[in-house]
Amino acid sequence: MNFERTGSHALKAPRLRLAALLGCTALVALTPSLSLGQEAGNSSSATALDPIVLQGVGIGLDLDSDSKTIVARTTTAGGEMATNILDTPASVSVITSKEIQERGASTVEQVLQYTSGVTTDFYGSDDRFDYFKIRGFDAMMYRDGLVIGRPFGGLREEPFAYERVEVLKGANSAGFGVSDPGGAVNYVTKRPKSERFGEVYATGGSFDHAETGIDFGDNITEDDTLSYRITGKFQRANEEYDYSQNDENFIMGGLTWRPSGDTSLSVIFDHLDRDGVPGSGGQPVGTDFSRDRFFGEPDFNYRDINRNAVSVLFDHDFGEGLTFSSNARYSKSRSNFGYAYISNTPTGGSTIADRAFFANDGSDQQFIVDAHFQYDANLDSVATRTLLGVEYNNYKNDSANFWGPAPGIDWTNPVYTGAPSSVPIFADTRDNQKTKAIYLQEELTFFDKLIATVGLRNDWLDLTETDKLANTTSAADYSEFTTRFGLTYKITDELAAYASYAESVAPPQVGTDPETGKQYEVGIKYQPTEFPAIFTAAVYDLTKQNIAVTDPVTFVQSSIGKVRHRGVDLEAKAEVTNNISLIGAYSYIDSKIMEDGGNGTVGNRLSLVPTHFASAWVTYTLEGNGPRGDMTFGLGSRYTGSYYLSDANTSKSKPNVVFDASYSYKIQENTTFQLNINNVFDEKHVAYGGFGADFYNPGRAIYATLRQTW
Repeated sequence: MNFERTGSHALKAPRLRLAALLGCTALVALTPSLSLGQEAGNSSSATALDPIVLQGVGIGLDLDSDSKTIVARTTTAGGEMATNILDTPASVSVITSKEIQERGASTVEQVLQYTSGVTTDFYGSDDRFDYFKIRGFDAMMYRDGLVIGRPFGGLREEPFAYERVEVLKGANSAGFGVSDPGGAVNYVTKRPKSERFGEVYATGGSFDHAETGIDFGDNITEDDTLSYRITGKFQRANEEYDYSQNDENFIMGGLTWRPSGDTSLSVIFDHLDRDGVPGSGGQPVGTDFSRDRFFGEPDFNYRDINRNAVSVLFDHDFGEGLTFSSNARYSKSRSNFGYAYISNTPTGGSTIADRAFFANDGSDQQFIVDAHFQYDANLDSVATRTLLGVEYNNYKNDSANFWGPAPGIDWTNPVYTGAPSSVPIFADTRDNQKTKAIYLQEELTFFDKLIATVGLRNDWLDLTETDKLANTTSAADYSEFTTRFGLTYKITDELAAYASYAESVAPPQVGTDPETGKQYEVGIKYQPTEFPAIFTAAVYDLTKQNIAVTDPVTFVQSSIGKVRHRGVDLEAKAEVTNNISLIGAYSYIDSKIMEDGGNGTVGNRLSLVPTHFASAWVTYTLEGNGPRGDMTFGLGSRYTGSYYLSDANTSKSKPNVVFDASYSYKIQENTTFQLNINNVFDEKHVAYGGFGADFYNPGRAIYATLRQTW
């Protein structure tokens, strides 16, 4: 394994290049001709632009309003059809671009951390992946309805690329395909609009953070048939611990062609390049060092990502209720990481902690395409919506893992020993997963009161795994049928109750059966007409079966595990007045391991799953008076109850409360200053541990942003 890093931004004079970018940002921000439009996100403005309904996977979604409100009314998270959240027989949350910007959320974990049913940050200062669970189980990520994969082991997504983030809680394979039972997170890509718009911003703050971003577009032709959009983010920063790096280059460009009012074709290319580090390497168990202390190895501490993707979004309205939509994406990426971590903290009085080296080199490519017809009709007192579609997914992945002992380190007087000349390889595999699927979704509405939904899907999985070390190849084929049934009764136009049953099936490793999930759920939703708001409550029983369990003696995997989660999710999002908005969430999970293959954990709780967790975010706007512009104050709190650090339930975390805050000042009509503080009181706790090291939660971080819109 060659540990030379040829792609590091440290060799590219990043500060000089960033200075040039910030200079260009300032020039654009001060150009008078670009300051004539309305400021995005000002919902109280009397000159608000008319909503623009964007097509493609978001057909029927008013995505333009997502920059002006925290309350979304429609979603595609329940399936491929855009549906009013009130009518969807499932627990769904939507995080709009306004909420993301208001809270200053720059990572997926930050975007999701005020959502009911979702837990984040349970690995503390391990920064390799996006870490989140839904209803205590792993979930899958999608982009425009097309699967990306699991967050653990994947690439950290860039939230600035998306108009909104949709969260569906619980089993969902009949809607989106093979997936884990926790739920789905669907990112909706920014795409061109048929108008001139834009924003540019610059951010600076904690840990030498310097960032600038752009997002603008316009019509190319006078008749609005051809439009473009360019989105970019460029960042140079460190993490909160020594010898760290958190640099990013992201650029995305899109073209939309509308040859007629019935047809739309969008082509979007995006490039993501990250040069960072995988984490702090952990802290010695039982110590209480500052978060900036580093016990890894500075010369062997890297996490690099390079991905290119092309998305094609097409839809056509044939009239008479018949539409056709098709989305496709091709992506190719390379990623790696390498670091030294504390593997054991001695208990006999010694201050020298054991360490180990761990590294990974990986690459993958994916081609996925989905196409479906939708037919809407009214038959006297019955309204019907029928969707029939097919999907093809070809995913290839190469992954090599390296592990070996590293020199110990004295935590009272750290002396670094340098990068290893090599690290022994212990796994090198090539996986190829081909999936073909056909699905049907049906929605029947009787007398505008009772809504019945049915989802049926069959996935054919063709799996091949090659062990490059043993020079052997294994293969397996599966045919998996999943269903979803739901009933919604609209008690009034504002109040609805629902009940549903849903199934999931996750793509397995060769040699094990697919993990399956079953969920029963009942809930109630309230969406007042007097002001933008949505209030939801759900009770569920979710079971994950055929969990792959590894024999501790033979290390052979078998599908025998079973875990049941029963819980409650409560959530509220409301813009009570033009000045006050609130977000509230509470979740309860009763976790129980039902089968474990003889590991002695039956009856225990699943690890990393708190019983109680809750959050609240409130903003208040003090309207401007004379020369003083609007000021908006935001305050949030996140409570996480204790959770076990392993399925053995021998050690657990402590309950904690973390506070966040924001402040924004409207300097002029299109210019805003914003301040965001994460973990205001620098609350410190062990988020993960139990194997020889402790990992703390993120500490206080302060960021200031100057934003210009047009």
